[in-house]
Amino acid sequence: MQTAPLKLKIAHLYPDLLNIYGDMGNVLALSNRAKWRDIEVEVVKIKSGDNINADDYDLFFAGGGQDNQQVLAANELIKNGVELMRAAQMDKPMLAICGSYQLFGKYYLTSDNQKLRGISLLDIHTCAGNKRFIGNVTAICDFLPIRTIVGFENHSGQTHLGEEAEPLFKIKTGNGNNGLDKTEGARYKNVFGTYLHGPLLPKNPHFCDYLLQLALDTKYKCKIPLLPLNDEIEYYAHEARICAKY
Repeated sequence: MQTAPLKLKIAHLYPDLLNIYGDMGNVLALSNRAKWRDIEVEVVKIKSGDNINADDYDLFFAGGGQDNQQVLAANELIKNGVELMRAAQMDKPMLAICGSYQLFGKYYLTSDNQKLRGISLLDIHTCAGNKRFIGNVTAICDFLPIRTIVGFENHSGQTHLGEEAEPLFKIKTGNGNNGLDKTEGARYKNVFGTYLHGPLLPKNPHFCDYLLQLALDTKYKCKIPLLPLNDEIEYYAHEARICAKY
């Protein structure tokens, strides 16, 4: 029986490089929703040049960045690729948004044909496209009790999934991975990648709690139920962003 205080340590990967479109809000959501349940949380900002030890962290987050920052972030991720892969194999949850989502894959081919090597946590590859996908997204999630997911996309990269990755969400309105196959994001084990900014987790508390639950279950090797929260405001924001034509 768990009697000691619950603790989670979150690694925020390269906020000095990957920090656009309010993605910091995802870290705040994870941290606050844990603290509101009396779970102790420590957020560690992993900056350029830092070394990562997979054993030190329970949950990993990486946000989006512009092309120049992605080049630098790609180099940093590769330096720590072995440890990040080890964390993934230990089933530690990871959430990668937009630019980092692309770099969690095999490669990203830029508009000037520069091939940025990824760390292959996800079986995906991305190529820069001629069309930019911008706007609110409504999607469906098959593994959550509340199936609707809302977010905002802003990307020109077109991502395609390989055999080892499964779509994270199914697009109802918006473009998703490539504007063609109605998939959004990708998942392998507890590694999650998505194009949804906005930020994603404050407007989808059910997905935020799912990540926290995975982190607790993996760390403590048992099921630790999350205490319920009053999410009236959160779901007001969620419902307000569901696209009308959905």
